[in-house]
Amino acid sequence: MLDIKFIKENPGLVKERLNSRKKDDYSAAVDQLVSLDADRRQIISETEKMKAEQNIVSKSIPALKKEGKDTAEIFAKMKELTDHIKSRDEKLRDVETKINELLLGLPNIPNKDVPIGTTSEDNIEIHRFGEIPVFDFEPKPHWELGEKLDILDPATAAKVTGARFHFYKGQGAMLERAVMNFYLDHHTARGYTEILPPFIVNRASMTATGQLPKFEEDAFSLKDTDYFLIPTAEVPVTNIFRDCIIAKSDLPVKYCAYSPCFRAEAGSAGRDTRGLIRQHQFNKVELVRFSSPEDSYDQLESLTSDAENVLKELNLAFRRVLLCTGDLGNSAAMTYDIEVYTPSYGKYLEISSCSNFEDYQARRGGMRFRENAGDKPQLLHTLNGSGVAIGRTVAAILENFQNSDGSITIPQVLRKYMGGRDKIG
Repeated sequence: MLDIKFIKENPGLVKERLNSRKKDDYSAAVDQLVSLDADRRQIISETEKMKAEQNIVSKSIPALKKEGKDTAEIFAKMKELTDHIKSRDEKLRDVETKINELLLGLPNIPNKDVPIGTTSEDNIEIHRFGEIPVFDFEPKPHWELGEKLDILDPATAAKVTGARFHFYKGQGAMLERAVMNFYLDHHTARGYTEILPPFIVNRASMTATGQLPKFEEDAFSLKDTDYFLIPTAEVPVTNIFRDCIIAKSDLPVKYCAYSPCFRAEAGSAGRDTRGLIRQHQFNKVELVRFSSPEDSYDQLESLTSDAENVLKELNLAFRRVLLCTGDLGNSAAMTYDIEVYTPSYGKYLEISSCSNFEDYQARRGGMRFRENAGDKPQLLHTLNGSGVAIGRTVAAILENFQNSDGSITIPQVLRKYMGGRDKIG
């Protein structure tokens, strides 16, 4: 959520930065917020004057009664003032509700260093790691490899559940679990506290992290409840500090969390219909950090490097790109995407997004820190990144480490999690 004071003082800048996202025109919403804030301040001023007058009149009543004067007129005036105050209070609630609804609908302001652009074509490549594999045979996509090795079974999952679900079988299930355990062990060894969160959250938690109200159609909600299946562990983990004040000396806080993720993928019909790239349910290890404002962009660099390091240890070729304004997520002020090379697509595909939300989520969720005892609390900066998506990692391993006989060479760092095996085949 944006700061209404900042919007009021910088309406032109806010319009310019929000409209650089190229998805919607936010000018009318900004103008409406400025107008509503002026109405709110006027109502508060009028109400305070009425309450002051009411207080003066109320204090005069005992003296009038003592003098034996008629108080009927003054009581009528008191009732009139009370009715006016009640009316103003109701109007104030209506105005504040409209302000809150508009603020919840606005995306975050892109950081000034985010490049202006419309689509992913305008993203800026930062660096690459690793060599793209060269095969002396015709490589197969992971969905064909998985079927031939009998380790992926989307057909049975479609019967049991529906499209965009998978059964992992045998060494396929073991590989998924191996990647998960490797990621968690890697990150906890580097200072992250492991969290195993609830996989269901309430509406307040989804709203605090920015999934609601804008993206409710992308979420799986539980019928006749205010509960949602989590789209990412970011939601429950970030909400650990909702409505809390923590000490600055405890910052940065670093969490990693495994969870399944549930996404309706609204609007993605026809995209990535085969394989593990776009599923309604998938596994992921998430990295979440809480930071002071002055340190948050150093934290973003550190967090992104942590996500890259697991891919380096797997020896997968990847690149880092800085997202442009038109490709930036709704809640993010800046995002790096890490994209792993996938032979079936012949290009790099996103496997992690690492974002600094600045104080956008913290303002929505009341997440604050205090520099010293007695100091006024300040809003935290929140960050998160995939550390990384497990299903897409499995797809990348199957495709990049396939052999001419159809077997898969298991990356060295995963073999201890695979019972010492060096191949799937």
